[in-house]
Amino acid sequence: MNSTYAVAPTRSSDESRAPGSRTTPLRLAIIDADSGFLQVVEKRVRARGWQQRVLQGAVPVDELVSLRLGALVIDLAVLGAPGWAYLEQVCAALPALPVIVCTGPSTVAQRVRALRIGADDWLGKPCHPEELVARIEAIVRRGRLSSPPVERPALEAGEISIRPDQFQAFVGSKSLDLTRREFELIRLLATNGGQVLEREAIYQRVWGYAMAHGDRSVDVFVRKLRQKLERISPEWRYIHTHFGVGYRFAPERADGEGVPSSTAATIDELDADTISAMEPERILQ
Repeated sequence: MNSTYAVAPTRSSDESRAPGSRTTPLRLAIIDADSGFLQVVEKRVRARGWQQRVLQGAVPVDELVSLRLGALVIDLAVLGAPGWAYLEQVCAALPALPVIVCTGPSTVAQRVRALRIGADDWLGKPCHPEELVARIEAIVRRGRLSSPPVERPALEAGEISIRPDQFQAFVGSKSLDLTRREFELIRLLATNGGQVLEREAIYQRVWGYAMAHGDRSVDVFVRKLRQKLERISPEWRYIHTHFGVGYRFAPERADGEGVPSSTAATIDELDADTISAMEPERILQ
């Protein structure tokens, strides 16, 4: 693993910075083993004043954080079978980090899987390095990286505090330890507090795709989210089920009046054996 970044000579113009940034160059890390491809990419990276670091394998997430990356490019073929689990781990832990998969021949199912896990783009090899760089620039232009973070206030509900700046929810100092998808789900429900959201609408807004017939992903994720809420805030009920429609977010005390009895008897509360028996492709992570 390279121990230093490749840094371009200092330039005075804004062309030496990441698109939209006037202060720091974009830091790019690439997990790849194709030396020829890496050399050509580095030339284009240096021409833009970016910094490039080549990683030989799966780097722990905490180390990625310390690198203060602006983008990460992953060749899944280099990581082998564990590559998918690593991609999901990185996307869940660092949702603001642009991740581009640049790898060999693939199927539609593989590309869709990566995008749904959280990857921002997929580029098949062989490819032109200029296209890879252009795709990174496009992500940055969309403001996902270089724009200063917007201070978003916490959303207080019952005992929990939902923190968009940390992609987490807390009760006091205790975190619910949410995955990226779970956080997106609770934020959507909470920001529409009191409204019944249909399953199809939830899926469209959290997963970003139209929900396939028979897909139970929303129900399964609501079930997981309820379990985490009940462990850390057992005296409250937050997510209520509306049979045949969807879910409503409304903090209510477990022993108080008006807590819907339906919260304990829907598909999202099925036992573990039933859940595990579902078709894996119907439960999209």
